[in-house]
This record gives sequence, structure tokens and C-alpha cells, in this order.
Amino acid sequence: MSVPVKYSVVVPVFNSEPSLEELFAGLKSVFNDHEAPFEVLFVDDNSQDGSWEVICNLKRKYPDHITAIKLSRNFGQHNATFCGFSFAKGEFIITIDDDLQTPTLEISKLIAEYHRTNADLVYGYYGHKNHSRMRNIGSQSLKKSAKVFHNSPGEGSSFRLLTADLAKKILHHEQNFIFLDEVLLWYTDDISFVEVKHLPRKYQQSGYSFTKLIRLFTNLVLYYTMVPLKFLVYGGFIISLVTFFVGLSFIIKKLVFNVPLGYTSLIVTILFSTSIILFSLGVLGEYLSRIYQVQNRKPPYSIKKII
Repeated sequence: MSVPVKYSVVVPVFNSEPSLEELFAGLKSVFNDHEAPFEVLFVDDNSQDGSWEVICNLKRKYPDHITAIKLSRNFGQHNATFCGFSFAKGEFIITIDDDLQTPTLEISKLIAEYHRTNADLVYGYYGHKNHSRMRNIGSQSLKKSAKVFHNSPGEGSSFRLLTADLAKKILHHEQNFIFLDEVLLWYTDDISFVEVKHLPRKYQQSGYSFTKLIRLFTNLVLYYTMVPLKFLVYGGFIISLVTFFVGLSFIIKKLVFNVPLGYTSLIVTILFSTSIILFSLGVLGEYLSRIYQVQNRKPPYSIKKII
């Protein structure tokens, strides 16, 4: 009779061939120390190096501890993690990156914090992050904007522990862009935080460039907030008010001082109003394209192989 799995570790993998064996060895050591049955779900997000071959070799060595999932194309870190949730069997699910910047020993802090608070979700946050300056700026900007726009705690990370019940609640979300931290906040505010270490990158470069962070931020705003639409409402009202008084001043000048309106003022007014209209149509178009993708049931991930 097989022992029930207590901890499921979901690892989204992208071009991490050098670090995977060391990562699994660290995970195995941690859970052996805790004397807890565990499994590791490696979700290969269509890596272009030898990551899948390394995962397959690990699967052959440790068939009872590893599930290997290969996606048919690159869907992104959050979508790959979301895919792993679908196959997790543990009472608790832990997510960790594949780059070894979060030491596997820090998992003990997540477990201890859960036992202290019994929270649905425990985040490991970094007192100091060993990323490049541009990456840190982009990451901090994303967190601060999430705190402002979504009323989120602003200390989330990809290193987290959550209960299996919470993971099951979010699995019915089938839109193609998944931002896990936002979706998790829809279902619980019983969240705890614990500070963990963040080491310098040992092997490959980060898959998150500043451009990708901007793209992630854009998708986050358009999929999970009404901020642009509210901007159109309030911005349109303010601009209408301003243009009303500007127009009124022209009328007063014409009636009282007989000042000719002139070609320049007319062109400026037309160009200004036209630019606002085009900008508003662009924002509405972006929302419509996202709605179209959701209605078209574009999948959050597509699995090519499971072993």
C-alpha cells in the first residue's frame, strides 16, 4: 500500500539543464529530514536546452518521487506552475524556481510558518534579492503596482506553500493568461509571510528580461483590473471639463474682445480631441482582444508528454 503524499513540489522549468539534479538532491534531502512523503513535479515549459533529458533521467532514478510534464510550447512561469497544480497529490503544495536562487533548506521555514499560523498560503519573501539592477527595478515596480491596483500585500514571490484545498479552488480558471498571486487572492486573505534567503544566480541567466516584465505587467493590468477603463472614464471627464473651459474662453474672447479664433487653435483642438479618441479606442481594443481570447477558450497550457 502506497504512502499518501504529504508535500508536492511544483517546479516550472525553462532552460535549466545545469541546476535540475542539484535542485532535486536538495529537495530530497529536506523532505528526508522531515521524514515526509513527497513528490516533485517538473513542468518543462518547452525548454530549448537539455532540461527534458535531465528530467527524464531523474524520473528513471526516482520513479516514485518524480512526475515529468512537458508542455508543447512556452506558456510562461505562472501557466506552467498552474499546470503542475492539476497533477499534485500532496496535502500541501510548494512552488519553487529552478534556478537555485532560493535554497531548498528554506522550505523548512515555509513549513514552520504554516504550523505556526495555519494559514492557507505562506509566501517566502526576500529581504535582499540578488538580481541585476534592471531586474530588481522591474520586479519592485510590478509588486508596488500590484499593491496599488489590486490591494495585494505586495510581498509575494514564486516561493510559496499552499494547501491542496486552495489549489483545487483555482483549477477551474481556464483563461490563457494566469497570474497565480492575483487568482489566489480571490479565494483567501489568510496569508502569512516569512523571510527567506536569496542567493546569486549560479547557472543560467534569468528568463525574465525587463521587456518581459513590462509585458507581464501589461497583461496583469488588462486581465485582472479595470484601471484602464476607469482611466478613460475619469480622464475623459477631466479632459471634457478642461476643453469646456478652454472653449468657453475662446467664445468669451470672440464675443467680448472680437479676437479671431484662428486656424492654429482650431487644428490644435481637433488634433487633441482626435488623439484622445484614438487612445480610448486602443484601450477598448485591447480589452476586446482579451475577451475574444477568453471566449475562444484559448488554453492556459497544452501538454505534450507526461512520464
